[in-house]
Amino acid sequence: MTKDWKTRTKLVHEGSRRSQYGEMAEAIFLTQGFAYPDAETAEARFIQAGADEFIYARYGNPTTRMFEERIAALEGTEDAFATASGMAAVSAALTALLRAGDHVVSARALFGSCLYILEEVLTRFGVKVTFVDGADLEQWRKAVTPGTKAVFFESMSNPTLELVDIRAVSDIAHAQGALVIVDNVFATPVFSRAVDQGADVVVYSTTKHIDGQGRALGGVVCGSKQYIRKVLEPYIKHTGGSMSPFTAWIMLNGMVTLDLRCRAMADSAGRIATALEGHAKLAKVIFPALESHPQHALAMAQMGSGGTLVTFDIADGKEAAFRFMNALAIAKISNNLGDAKTIATHPATTTHQRLPQDQKDALGITPGLIRLSVGLEDAEDLVADLLQALDKV
Repeated sequence: MTKDWKTRTKLVHEGSRRSQYGEMAEAIFLTQGFAYPDAETAEARFIQAGADEFIYARYGNPTTRMFEERIAALEGTEDAFATASGMAAVSAALTALLRAGDHVVSARALFGSCLYILEEVLTRFGVKVTFVDGADLEQWRKAVTPGTKAVFFESMSNPTLELVDIRAVSDIAHAQGALVIVDNVFATPVFSRAVDQGADVVVYSTTKHIDGQGRALGGVVCGSKQYIRKVLEPYIKHTGGSMSPFTAWIMLNGMVTLDLRCRAMADSAGRIATALEGHAKLAKVIFPALESHPQHALAMAQMGSGGTLVTFDIADGKEAAFRFMNALAIAKISNNLGDAKTIATHPATTTHQRLPQDQKDALGITPGLIRLSVGLEDAEDLVADLLQALDKV
């Protein structure tokens, strides 16, 4: 049975569909509509489409369905729905569930666009939002009440790599009847055990590690069949945030090497963090697999890995950080992550630029902070590149 397959086998074979031609590679069904043999079949399908029946690409497509089934099998959920981007996934996961008057509790350390959804969009329509320090379980206990509909957090925060204890927060939320929605992009589907640890809904930007080569935007929401088909699917069908078949095909091909890539990246990230820790020009190095990380034990229990990102703070601030980035020879300056190419990002002036300074200060986003998404280059080359760039600071 497929449930007994190991991760790499699932990543190659789960969800596969073959046409009458028996193709080995997953087929791209580039069609927005589907023909019916007769009017009666069309009527029946609109009443209730079968498991392998399709109506319109905004509702579903064979290629997209292959991707959804593969990621659901990997994540350990009953179902999944693919979206046009990671933010489409986050937005839909929350908005499809919440109504005016509902209450959601969220960790404060979030990607800027996620904060926008919670602070600006949901509150505009009458949803009550409470923010807490994600690592402080006592704050979760006080904030989550019997009226709380959902909790939301990044399992590892962007960009300061702070972890939320998924099991503990899930226990707090479930005791009050709240749904647990986790943005798990930094943990990756390879190192994730979020569902086993209590998460009800898991969200990914497939733009990141799942594609892994900077080619396409995408997202996915994984959860129970009831949540995906009864809560989420109607919302996405009618608002139009579904993934295109061509993008789904790209993601399917990315998944084949996902485990190999993430493990290689994480290994290199560990070597980089070790090489940089204690450097005279760095105020600190943040990497969950380092014993100096305040949540090292939680990271090892929750992920079994430090992940693929390393964050470090250049002591002399923004100008020094810019000199460092401009001196890099291998790592590229960009704002993506999870790519085969190593990427350096300055969050304070890019991904988190819109945050007021007091929020940046509270989240630890300093003027010298660099987020390094470690790619597939040779680790020794990357270490040498980073050290020579630090020499220029």
